[in-house]
Amino acid sequence: MLPARTSIATKITGILLVFFLVALTAIGLTLFMSWHLQGAAAAINDAGSLRMRAYRIDQLLSRANASSLTEPLAFAERLRRELDDFERVLDELRRGNPQRPLFIPKDAGIPGDVERMAQFWATQIRPVLDAIVLEPEPGRLTSNLVEFDRTVKTFVSGINDVVLKMERSYARNTDILRASQVSLIALAVIGTLILIRFFFVLVIRPVTELQDGMKRMEQDDFNARVPVLGSDEFGELSEGFNRMAVHLQGLYATLEERVAAKTQSLAEKNRELEILYSIGGFLREPNDVDGLCQGFLERVQATFGARASSARLLDQNSQNLCLTVQCGLDESFIMREAVLDCGDCVCGEAARRGASFVCEVDRPTALMTLGGCRLAGFRVVSATAITAGKQTLGIYNLYFTDMRPLSDSDQLLLEALGQQLGIAIENQRLQASGRELAVSEERNLLARELHDSIAQGLAFMNLQVQMLEDALDRNEPREARDTLAMLRQGVQESYDDVRELLVHFRTRVEKQDLGMAIAATLRRLADQTGIATDLKIEGDAAPLDPEAETQILYIVQEALSNVRKHANARSVKVALRRGVEGLLVTVRDDGVGFDEADRSTAAREAHIGLQIMRERAARIGSQFAVSSSPGNGTEVRLELPRLYKEIH
Repeated sequence: MLPARTSIATKITGILLVFFLVALTAIGLTLFMSWHLQGAAAAINDAGSLRMRAYRIDQLLSRANASSLTEPLAFAERLRRELDDFERVLDELRRGNPQRPLFIPKDAGIPGDVERMAQFWATQIRPVLDAIVLEPEPGRLTSNLVEFDRTVKTFVSGINDVVLKMERSYARNTDILRASQVSLIALAVIGTLILIRFFFVLVIRPVTELQDGMKRMEQDDFNARVPVLGSDEFGELSEGFNRMAVHLQGLYATLEERVAAKTQSLAEKNRELEILYSIGGFLREPNDVDGLCQGFLERVQATFGARASSARLLDQNSQNLCLTVQCGLDESFIMREAVLDCGDCVCGEAARRGASFVCEVDRPTALMTLGGCRLAGFRVVSATAITAGKQTLGIYNLYFTDMRPLSDSDQLLLEALGQQLGIAIENQRLQASGRELAVSEERNLLARELHDSIAQGLAFMNLQVQMLEDALDRNEPREARDTLAMLRQGVQESYDDVRELLVHFRTRVEKQDLGMAIAATLRRLADQTGIATDLKIEGDAAPLDPEAETQILYIVQEALSNVRKHANARSVKVALRRGVEGLLVTVRDDGVGFDEADRSTAAREAHIGLQIMRERAARIGSQFAVSSSPGNGTEVRLELPRLYKEIH
């Protein structure tokens, strides 16, 4: 059982309190003795005054012969006062007076002597004097004076004896007081030496030991230890210092091992970062899914020193894992495991859980349900999920022919690589879907363009061919020639529409110069139709996204095509204004216009070009508006705001 801990504060407080109590007791005793000595001195003084007062009374009586005859009453009154004063002093001497102070010593029989002296006064002296006070006659004074002198001398002798005893007692007490004062001085000296020793043992020595230990530690002496001198705070400090010294000694002894381990850990982290950076850079390069998987497997296999590797992707129903790419596998293995059920073996478990597993083939577990890896001669197999977000796309395997363990950090690295591959595959699929969507939208726009131009022209020519057949059957050459002329005109218009469509779909905004592309389109319109054109460009700003500027050019071309086909205009004006707020394009003609309120089927078919322009504007997030009325021309307005992203 450990001893109870006593704090240094408790020890210091305790010894100081003891020292204080001892000193206070000694000082109190000294003061008490001094007080009693002062009372004894007062008692000696009063006892001496009694002797003096007795002589004064005797002297008063010896001189009272003549005066008592002439003034007896005055003599009696004076004698009475002397007697009263004598008795007052004697009575105070007997009882004592703490307020003065006044005490008679209690040793050497002094209280008994004082009582006998008082008794002698009361029985032998005071009655005689009281009789004189009552009858102050000369005869009485003369007859009692001799006897009274003898009695007073005896009484004074007793007083002298008492005073001598008091003086001897006072001298003894004074010696005792002086001895106690010397003892108090000795006590102060001894107490001071004890305190010095106490503080040296409890404070100075432990601090000195700790300082010496710290100096040795500063000089790399990790064997330094300090003695534990107690169970107080300094003892705890000493124990803590020793524990620290042991810990530092252990750290210093294993410093090289720790540095080597940390260096190895940093090397592994750098290796992992290099692997992630290298493979991440490869996965960002444009490639198809098979190319991504092939390059990924080659790099991972080389990094981990595997004998072979493979990548398996889930089918459309996520039921089977299909072998997509492999490196180093033989034909028999590929034929056996070309398609795996999503719940079979370690590969299916990795795909199902979206995690990474490492299995030793020689120690089959519940995960290793197939024997293909054992037949192929592999000893360690890893299966890691290929994931994108929370979706599992497949798994990839590493096959080892030696017993190479893969640590937890290696498995985490494999999982991170699987996530990167999954994100790259998903990005490829999203890009392919985006391209398919763009092609589909362009095909829809192309179909509408064809419907608005060539399809209508072909329908018109089909009708004219029928009319030509009827005219030939009826043998109407004039009508046939007129119909043939209209056919020729329709063919020419269809040819022009085809050329215009080809030009439109081949046109791109080269070097992001939208103004020059619009100017070239206006020149072609003027050359083909003779319509006066005007282009006004204002402001300056950074170029827009190439896709956005291409769609704007298509919208302008579609608007000018409508002017050529339907407006019967003499002039057309295009305004292009750039600024920090965005881009504004207007196309204004002075043609016949149309009724915007007309919602008939014929009107909707005639305005299919406007619908195409609206769809193109919606694709780039711009605002599209058309303003027209019969006889007042048409204005097409396109506004594309520039969006600024706030940086946090």
